[in-house]
Amino acid sequence: DIFVEPEEIGGYKAFDLENVAAIAGLGYEAAILAFNDVISKQQSAIPGYEPPSQSKHNSTLNKKEMKKTVIYQAFPRLFGNLNDSLTKGGSLAGNGAGKFSAFTPGVLAQVKDMGISHIWYMGVIEHATQTAYPHLGIHNDHRAIVKGIAGSPYAIKDYYDVDPDLADNPSNRMTEFEDLLKRTHEAGLGVIIDFVANHVARQYKSEARFSYVADLGQHDDRSLAFSPDNNFYYIPGQPLIFKFDTQSDGVEYSEFPAKATGNNLFSPNPGMNDWYETAKLNYGVDYANGGATHFYPIPDTWKKMLDILRFWAGKGVDGFRCDMAEMGPVEFWGWAIPLLKKERPLVFIAEVYNPSEYRNYLRNGRFDFLYDKVGLYDTLREVICGNAPARHITNAWQAVDGIQPQMLNFLENHDEQRIASSFFAGTPRAGIPGMIVAALINTGPVMIYNGQELGESGMDEEGFSGCDGRTSIFDYWSMASVRNWLKGALAEEQQELRQTYSRLLNIALREPAITEGAFHDLMYANMSNPKFNTDKQYAFLRKHKDEVVLVVANFDSMEQNVSVSIPPEAFAALDIKDNEAAKATDLFTGKLSVATLTAAYPFRLTLPPCSGKALKFSYL
Repeated sequence: DIFVEPEEIGGYKAFDLENVAAIAGLGYEAAILAFNDVISKQQSAIPGYEPPSQSKHNSTLNKKEMKKTVIYQAFPRLFGNLNDSLTKGGSLAGNGAGKFSAFTPGVLAQVKDMGISHIWYMGVIEHATQTAYPHLGIHNDHRAIVKGIAGSPYAIKDYYDVDPDLADNPSNRMTEFEDLLKRTHEAGLGVIIDFVANHVARQYKSEARFSYVADLGQHDDRSLAFSPDNNFYYIPGQPLIFKFDTQSDGVEYSEFPAKATGNNLFSPNPGMNDWYETAKLNYGVDYANGGATHFYPIPDTWKKMLDILRFWAGKGVDGFRCDMAEMGPVEFWGWAIPLLKKERPLVFIAEVYNPSEYRNYLRNGRFDFLYDKVGLYDTLREVICGNAPARHITNAWQAVDGIQPQMLNFLENHDEQRIASSFFAGTPRAGIPGMIVAALINTGPVMIYNGQELGESGMDEEGFSGCDGRTSIFDYWSMASVRNWLKGALAEEQQELRQTYSRLLNIALREPAITEGAFHDLMYANMSNPKFNTDKQYAFLRKHKDEVVLVVANFDSMEQNVSVSIPPEAFAALDIKDNEAAKATDLFTGKLSVATLTAAYPFRLTLPPCSGKALKFSYL
């Protein structure tokens, strides 16, 4: 054992981990784990401190235990709201809000049966809102710095609390969330929540934090633009001034000195297109001096964020979708994630948009999964809309070759426009071939957004967000398609769409060739095939043991009779016997036949409009 005299910082015992590692001959990761042990012992000595409880439910989202993850992103504020008498920009009292209790055992069973393995409950943590809860001891937020009446779930106002809008009894909101966790786990589903690490609401103040935790900014030196001991960035001597019209009701919002804005705006004058309702957190990066880093000793913000993550992990959540993860230093994630995983199996999903940083955030940031937005999503959208040929999908997966299993595929989320909107495809059916590719192309996770499976159009003009093809995250509203589902009143076309999604997602979740099999792209072999249109069709093989799945997606709005060439290289690469009879199963319909795959002649099949086939060949 080596004794190192610690330096007292903000109530924590902080060590220079580089020095500890050098003295002890440890690697940096080992030093991190040693530091974690010290902190845990010190916290346990604090009077009244209770360590995070270990969940009774083992994580079902750890990538080492899971073969394929299928995520259902649900926005509770809208999901369970059955009110169809909605007013643009309406209040909570008028428009209503969904509750945790809407996710009943029956609803959760339906979600699971659809082929879902995990639910991402979006917008759980308390955020800024124009709805007042003074009787709960929650401070009011100034209207000028709240987007919409309900507010953005990404403007966190208390990391240690849940949104009271989501509780039947707001004074009992945390217990109701804990009950939701229990129900979800009992349904056999994992739970993901957001962790918004880059920014908070401008009037952030935690009323629910533990007494031993100093609040964000509580000990900041606001005379300094930057200090590694500060939690925020400041523009000293200058007030925050909005140079656009805000909802102030004649009472201007006052902030002095101004804090930097969440989208890395180091100015006291954010514009209406900035994230003006948020303040950026300081992780020890001095942006004013070329991005110089001050990571040793460990910055105070790092320790505060680790404590917050531990708090929610202690509640029993299985993973975190980390909002705008790449706007925080990769070193923070590489420090915090191993510490948390040592205590409990968890998964971390990073919202990232810079492909040049993908491998950095996987290797050094220790994330399990990353968004594949600017690659596969953007490509599939262009193909669906007829703006790019289907063969470009090959380029998308090649760009992430080697890390494909760690890329999260999707066609909808709260940031993107709905497939059925007039801003995207105009019809939900057009998204089916894209979802077939997204779900079946690799072993990585796939996600859908609540209402996607029902054809939700996102064409309402809810209030702050306007009619933009997205389902609003700023307003009190409800989704017509989800209302119909929960009321048992789905139209026939909605039922058919949901059945298609259910079949697809169950294939993705359960077929070994998809969950753990090899992949072989067939587009190169069909470029000159007159019976295969590489503008409108995409084909590939998946293989595991003695099973081969041929997947063909048809992006055409017309039925097509196609012939898919399978070259000798594919048989050799996947160790498939050429021209050997096999039991062929249409995984979408269950229809059985006997068929063969051979390089001697193309495999023929008929593809309905905007559809696809997944044919499994089982060899004896």
